[in-house]
Amino acid sequence: MTDFPTQSRARTAWHICLVALLVLSSGVPTWAHIGPPYPIMQNRKVGPFTVDVWSNPDVGVGSFFVIINRPPGSSVPSDMKVQVAVKPVSGRLPETTYDAWREKLRDRVEFKAVVPFDKEEMWHVRILLTSSQVSGETDTDVPVTPTLLGRWNLLLFALPFLGVGVLWFKAMATKRENRRRAQRRKAQKTIA
Repeated sequence: MTDFPTQSRARTAWHICLVALLVLSSGVPTWAHIGPPYPIMQNRKVGPFTVDVWSNPDVGVGSFFVIINRPPGSSVPSDMKVQVAVKPVSGRLPETTYDAWREKLRDRVEFKAVVPFDKEEMWHVRILLTSSQVSGETDTDVPVTPTLLGRWNLLLFALPFLGVGVLWFKAMATKRENRRRAQRRKAQKTIA
């Protein structure tokens, strides 16, 4: 007769191997970006200012954060307006311009714009700065990425943690059952 704890460990190891094989064999295609904003432009000179642009360009709604760094001893004009102009690199749509609003931050000047993207492809992005004192622009191309599963992302990304939790509870239940069996065997031996 085989020892039950050894048999249980072997079965648990077999289950872990099956789960690992399932996870590794069900490859999901990866995309360029899913997650928080990342820099698409850094240290770009626009007039006397240096501009950094961070973006989260996803299909549906993309967000742009334009950070204006002023030279020492100066300030960003209060009438500064920032616009984000986008168009597909393929030229299938005309350029569309979206106004950005100024975020209320203490330590820096930041503008935010929300831009709708209808298709996953390369888009040309222009950042336009205008005020009574200075105006200028900078541009770049950005790949627009899919949003994966939308609201189901949280569940998808939580699955590995849920799996580890289930395995932990299963291991604890197995350990508890093994202790009970050992106590029963010990009790039977003392009776006999």
